[in-house]
Amino acid sequence: MTHREILEALSGLLLAMFVAMLSSTVVTNALPRIVTDLNGSQSGYTWVVVATLLAMTATTPIWGKLADLFSKKLLVQSALVIYTAGSLVAAFAPSMGVLIGGRVIQGLGVGGLTALVQVVIASMVSPRERGRYSGYIGAVFATATVSGPLIGGLVVDSPLGWRGCFFVGLPFAVAAFFVLQRRLHLPVVKRDDVRIDYLGATLIVGGVSLLLIWVSLAGSSFDWVSTTSVLLVVGGLVVIGAALYVEGRVAAEPVIPLRLFRDRTTALATAASVMIGVAMFGATVYLSQYFQLARGMSPTEAGLMSVAMVGGLLVSSIISGRIISNTGVWKRWLVGGLVLVVAGFALLGTIDADTALVVVGLYMALVGVGLGATMQNLVLAVQNNTSQADMGAASSVVAFFRSLGGSIGVSVLGAVLSHQVTREVTDGATELARQGVRLPAQEHQTSAIPDLGALPAPFRELYEHAFGTAIGHIFLISVPFAALALLCVVFIKEVPLRTTLGDAAGKGVAGSEPGATVSVPADQVR
Repeated sequence: MTHREILEALSGLLLAMFVAMLSSTVVTNALPRIVTDLNGSQSGYTWVVVATLLAMTATTPIWGKLADLFSKKLLVQSALVIYTAGSLVAAFAPSMGVLIGGRVIQGLGVGGLTALVQVVIASMVSPRERGRYSGYIGAVFATATVSGPLIGGLVVDSPLGWRGCFFVGLPFAVAAFFVLQRRLHLPVVKRDDVRIDYLGATLIVGGVSLLLIWVSLAGSSFDWVSTTSVLLVVGGLVVIGAALYVEGRVAAEPVIPLRLFRDRTTALATAASVMIGVAMFGATVYLSQYFQLARGMSPTEAGLMSVAMVGGLLVSSIISGRIISNTGVWKRWLVGGLVLVVAGFALLGTIDADTALVVVGLYMALVGVGLGATMQNLVLAVQNNTSQADMGAASSVVAFFRSLGGSIGVSVLGAVLSHQVTREVTDGATELARQGVRLPAQEHQTSAIPDLGALPAPFRELYEHAFGTAIGHIFLISVPFAALALLCVVFIKEVPLRTTLGDAAGKGVAGSEPGATVSVPADQVR
């Protein structure tokens, strides 16, 4: 493909990526309002996010495997249709349960978009040139991340209310569908012996779901040390063990080929992706709660505060992508980026309800710069070491484990946040009661997300202090995970980026034979 043809096809792919990122960021600042309106709790807040992440996590490797077997264009378009259906369900949800169900359907589509965009680009562009296009992806990621909270905040404060947030991505999804139909032309290699490992995929999502349910509900619905906890933990570990057995011994074409992990770069990059997912998703998803519940901001104002982090991500991703394409050297960007992420999270761990907003913004910008130099380049490192036949599976494995880490991080840190806020509010309410200050008759549950405007001033200040302190602690908990990601990256062996689409001639590409190439008849290009 010529550079112009690549850019034309890339426009549709970037629209699809924008839709995927927008689905999570546009509701970020709406969540406190959504959960309050639907009478939800902190656990409900967590699961509105986790539902999408978990569905995306579970289906990402399946989408990646399908990309190795079927038309990539048709798969991307199918993911857009599924995303649209989920958005409509969520928009008209009458309760938290239906909303979470709609978010699950959204997650199925987002999982496809997240995995397939990387796979399609890998099918069009050599690893050496891919750094430039990965920079474009990073820029779109940043744009969606910064515009999502802003758009979401404006929509929530408008007559449309929070339900309008789920309509925002639909025009972009429709536009992406038709642009891809006209501009994306890729080789389609059809096989008669297609086998999808549905059993393995089901076991993976089942095992992960059991553990996340335990983390989210323990301490509120049941005790951490109880029969229910034991059943969920043991059950989750047994199911995950069964998934590993199926993937390694039973499945003819596993959704996660374990042989890929024999490659050092793939194994370490995957481990780093898990840790980045825990730190990034787990900590940043609660920033909107910090700005709205600890600092008393409106959804629109909270969206404006995200500019600091995403501005750093935007600049960093574009610059690192350009330089990597010019030099073929990528490891230094991963190491430097993660050093900044560790430092940024450590500094954010010092914030509370009284920290100057300028200082908070500087810390967020530091994290953004680090993430911009890290996320897309981890995928690039794995793709550079992978044969073309395994490109879909390998690309989706990295996205899968990053999403898995995000699901774990949101659940674990959400549970920590809920527990700490409940404890501090309970202790503070008791002290206020001794002073003769009590809540009105419609007493608010300490585990629920409050409408601060409806609370008396002493209790409003109590909640603001509790959320400010607790969210600062969440960032401190994220620091060790970011540090482990840095350690993994340090031990990755740097391989210069290939300048061909086919497998490298010689060693160093996981799953490839020396000198293997890819040829596609002209009549198989669609």
